[in-house]
Amino acid sequence: MSEHARDMTTENGEPTLAVNMRVRIYPGTDKECRGLIVDDYGDTAGYPVDIGGNHIADPARRWAVMLDTGGLIFIDSDQLAAE
Repeated sequence: MSEHARDMTTENGEPTLAVNMRVRIYPGTDKECRGLIVDDYGDTAGYPVDIGGNHIADPARRWAVMLDTGGLIFIDSDQLAAE
């Protein structure tokens, strides 16, 4: 893909989230922080893992974001905004 992530937009003009894009996490809240999207789990996000009667994992989040503070957070699209 030749387009730069910041140049891509959704139908309503919002920037499309993509790997290597700078974002704000929890925008407009006291928890707001900034980081860089480092992975997109796409179609694999949102499914819990249960084997038999054992709950192994909760549903995955869509994005992995490396925070400017050095931490890593897994988060869904509705909790992100492009910088």
